[in-house]
This record gives sequence, C-alpha cells and structure tokens, in this order.
Amino acid sequence: MTTKGYVKDYPRPQFVRDNWMNLNGTWGFRFDDDHVGEIEQWQQQLEETHKIIVPFTYETQASGIGIEEFHPRVWYSRTVSIPEEADGKRVILHFQAVDYLAKVWVNGTLAGEHQGAYTAFSFDITPYLVFGADNIVTLKAEDSDDCTQPRGKQRWTKDNFECFYVQTTGIWQTVWLEYVEEQHLETVKITPDLDHARVCFDYYVSGLETATGSLRLEAIVTFKDRAVKTVSLGVDRSRLSVEVDLIHEAMGPWKRSFWSPKQPNLYDVEFVLYRDDVIIDRVISYFGMRKVSIEKGKVLLNNGPIYQRLILDQGYWTESHLTPPSEEAIIADIDHMLAMGYNGVRKHMKIEDARFLYWCDVKGLLVWSEMAATFEFHDHAVEKFTKEWLEIVQQQYNHPSIITWVPFNESWGIHYILHDQRQQKFTEGIYHLTKSIDPYRPVITNDGWEHTVSDIITLHDYVETGEGFLQRYAGNKDEIVNKETTCNHWKYALAAGYEYKGQPIMITEFGGVAFQSDKGWGYGRQVDTEEEFLQRFDGLIQAIKSVDYICGFCYTQLTDVQQEINGLLTEDRKPKFPLEQIKEINLK
Repeated sequence: MTTKGYVKDYPRPQFVRDNWMNLNGTWGFRFDDDHVGEIEQWQQQLEETHKIIVPFTYETQASGIGIEEFHPRVWYSRTVSIPEEADGKRVILHFQAVDYLAKVWVNGTLAGEHQGAYTAFSFDITPYLVFGADNIVTLKAEDSDDCTQPRGKQRWTKDNFECFYVQTTGIWQTVWLEYVEEQHLETVKITPDLDHARVCFDYYVSGLETATGSLRLEAIVTFKDRAVKTVSLGVDRSRLSVEVDLIHEAMGPWKRSFWSPKQPNLYDVEFVLYRDDVIIDRVISYFGMRKVSIEKGKVLLNNGPIYQRLILDQGYWTESHLTPPSEEAIIADIDHMLAMGYNGVRKHMKIEDARFLYWCDVKGLLVWSEMAATFEFHDHAVEKFTKEWLEIVQQQYNHPSIITWVPFNESWGIHYILHDQRQQKFTEGIYHLTKSIDPYRPVITNDGWEHTVSDIITLHDYVETGEGFLQRYAGNKDEIVNKETTCNHWKYALAAGYEYKGQPIMITEFGGVAFQSDKGWGYGRQVDTEEEFLQRFDGLIQAIKSVDYICGFCYTQLTDVQQEINGLLTEDRKPKFPLEQIKEINLK
C-alpha cells in the first residue's frame, strides 16, 4: 500500500514531480585540514584524493573511506550532464542534508550557502549551467566540534563516550536535481481540520515576477482512487490559500477516512499549475485527516484518548551511521516496531530522512520529532538552534504521523534551566515560535524533567524494576508535579517558577536493559539470560501501565548503537527475542 505519487527512493515523497535526477553515487572527495581549498580555488577543479559514495559520510564504511577521525573541512565534486532539451527550464539542485556549513559551486561559480546539519536546502543553478554538456558541481562542507552547534549524539571529542558516537561530516542524505518551469509551486502547507471536515492548502508560487498570461492553480483530491473534490483558483500573487470541504457522497461515513495507527488512511492530492490552460507544473502529494489535542490530562487523537506505546530510536546503522542504508532498511525498522506492539516512535536527537516519515505516514506509526541538541548555552547557540528548528518544523509540518514536537531533551544545552531565567525564556520562546508555525501539535520543551511551558509533562527514569517504579510513582503524582519530591531521585519535573497545569504525564525514557557484556553498557544491572530480561521488561511495562495518571511510555530503545548495547535489536537489526513476545507484553 502506497500513495498515488510514490516513487521508490524519491527523496521528498510529499512533493513529487516526474522530472528529476538522483545524484547519489560516486563523487570525488578531498580533505582540507589546512583550510587552503578556497585559497587554491579547488572549486574550479578539485584534485581529488579519494572517491566517496554519496550520501554516506567519510566516517562510514558505506562511503568507501571509513575514516572515523574528525576532519573539519571536506570537499566533493562530480560531473553532471544537463540535457540540451532542458534549456528553458529552471534547474534546482537539492541537498536533503549536509552537516554542517555547505558552500556549493557550479562550474566554479558560487551558487549558494547553507548552515544546518538536519534541514534540506536547494539552489536554482540555472544561470551557471551549460545545457547539452557536462557541468561540474563542487561542494565544501565545514564542520566543527563546537558545542553551540546543534549536534545531537555526535561526539565532540576524539573518542566515543557515554551515549555519544562518531560524528557525521558532510553530505549524509540524498543529492538530486529537478527541472521546473519559471513559474512553479515552491511549497504547499497542508493543514487538516477534522472537526469541520476540510483541509487548508497554503501555496507559495515561485517566479511570478516574470509571469505572462493567465495563471490558474488546481487541486484534485482523491481518497482510495475515488474523486472527492477539485478546486481551482486564479494566481495573482505568490502566496495563496484555499480551504477544501471534504464531505462527499461517494466517501461513505466520514470517520472511516481519518488517519490513525489502526487505519492510516491518506488522501492523495494533485496540484496542477496552468498558464493559459496549458499545464506548466504538476506536483503529487498526500495528507492525513487527523487531529491531536489535549483534554483533562489525556492526549487525544481524533477526539478520542490514545495510550502511546513508543520506542526510542536513534536511527544509527553499523555501516552507514546516521544515513539509512536503503529505503528497504527504513521500512524494515518500522515493521520491527509495529511487530513488537509499538504504535509510535520517538526519534531521538536526530531529524530523520523524509522517506522514514513517509513510511510512518503510510504504515500508521506515530512520531515524536526531536531536535538535535546543542551542549553549551550561548547567544550563538540560541541563534543556530532557533534558525534550524524553525526550518525543521516547516519542512516536516505536512506529515500526519508527526504528533509531537520535542525541541529540547534532558536540559542538554540548557544545563541550568532549573533556576536560570535566560535558559527558561529561551525554551518559552522556542515553544511559542513553534506554535506560531504549528498550533495544532503538542510541544514538549524539555523532555525528561525541568519543564517550563510544556504541553505534556514527560519524565525519564531508569529505575531497574517494576516494584521500584511503583514505589516512586504510584500515588505520588501531587508530590512530583508540585516539586515536593524529585521524579527520579535527582531531577524535578518542573523548573523553578513553573506550576503544573493539568498536563498529561508520560514516562518517555525507561528500561534500557542490556545483556551482560564488556563491550558496552545499558542502564542498571546487566542481565544474563533471555528469561531474566523478559521478566524485568514485563515488570516495568506493567508497572507503568498500572499507574492511572500516566498516559503513555517510551522504551529505550530499538537497536544497539555502537557502545550502547541496550536495544531490543542488535545494531545490525537482529532481534534479541522473538518479536511476538515483546508485543504480547506491550499489549497486555
């Protein structure tokens, strides 16, 4: 089951065009430790010292290089043949993610720059191309060990430590290009309105300053190949908005078309741009009709309570680290989660590949989207974090599977938030900026503890047994939320000056049980046998579910990650237990 516009390996599956080219594969590569590349004008002709397989970073075995030591500057180059028949089109060069600073040249001319490790960006490279000939694309990526830079789980020391792993430098997601007309759709923001049975499309149309003739935009909405509605409007400005009523006699009962984990229904929508009744742009997308809300201490999905059974996933692979090795690997991870009885995933310290989110949309897996943390509080950190986070929210907004935004985790980068008003105000600002773009999803400002303004109070606790959990939490809600006691023996649920306002409460990190090994670590005492693990796992799950004021959980974690060996699967995705046994415990 896929959407109408699905194309395997298409890097942006919510905004699909036919005319595109994948630029992954072999590129020329060179380190620039002495910072001489631009002085010596490597952008004109890169004298490569290595070959690299894009989109895998040089630190990974999948790249063909596999050097884990940190290099602050790296260069890439490849030849791209642009067909002569594309002359007259605009050629857009896309990078789904480059860590951290990227500068791009085409035939030696600077095409653009971008900062941020986790967001997609693109440049119109038409002015720099020779059509009907080979063209040289060169990229310089500059990274650092600066802790004011959003880096998530990437180490800033020579070696791995605690829960921090090999860094990611340079291109780590797909590079591609597409051909478009001068006037084309740049973005469409899709907002479902479940209660009023309608959807809002907010369009941005590019190139209007040179437009001639009469422009018209059409949206064709279908559901399971049945026509629902077609709307059309004239284009007289770059930003347009239209609301589409979705109730239609061919639909059947309205609720049957909602998106949920049990029934991940998706509407297909085709956006068509006309000039004088001639098609000049066509984009295929999709959306889900679903609503996330909070009432009386519960999280509601489509106006009904949902108990969230989440699993924490850091999205690392043995051979390719942060980069998914294939689309099949993405699908397999999601299938593993569903097979173990989880209805959602907390993507931890990583902004995930758009194809992962697509398959969560299709398969019905709830997603908590979490920002990669900085680890130092500074004006530079505030600026870098804010810019990148807002790009992330805008780029991921349309995915129905995303039901929660998590900009901060465990006071990382805001270490003194308990009392520091500057750090508290920073989290408040991010909360409200997020709501200004997306007022429809919950925002968690500091997952784990020391919350400020937060729509859900989420607590992390690696207490070893179910009995220990019940002693700490059963009947102790008021003491925890009123800060009469810490939530896990060492952190308060809320920061100083903030009061509990009836929010839902969830346990969003716990467990982390590892088997006995001298090659890595887990949380608490390591176990010797499968029976011992399952007994401890079952005890923790049932204890959490028995506490009436807790409305969901997130278990740590899906897979082992380098030195962290507390996954339900190994790092190469081999289950440590029959998946149905985990499912049976989760669904008791």
